Amino acid sequence: MLVWWVWMVAGVVLGIIEVVLPGYVFLGFSAGAIVTGALLWLGLEAGLPLVLLIFGLISLAVWLVLRRVFGSGAGQVKLWERDINDN
Repeated sequence: MLVWWVWMVAGVVLGIIEVVLPGYVFLGFSAGAIVTGALLWLGLEAGLPLVLLIFGLISLAVWLVLRRVFGSGAGQVKLWERDINDN
């Protein structure tokens, strides 16, 4: 599975899944697959374990950045500092 276009197609499919099931997880995997496909296209000569490690590290990094930028979403409680009816 070291064919670059397979990784690119997987990245696009995971991006489409992210639209249907939001949560930044599939978007992280999508970015990881696209970057891995780009590295293979550029000539990365590596075995499957190293390619999977690169994919996992990139996916984790993108997911952590997205969580920091957009927040965690579910499970967070909005704390209001003032009431809308206070003048």
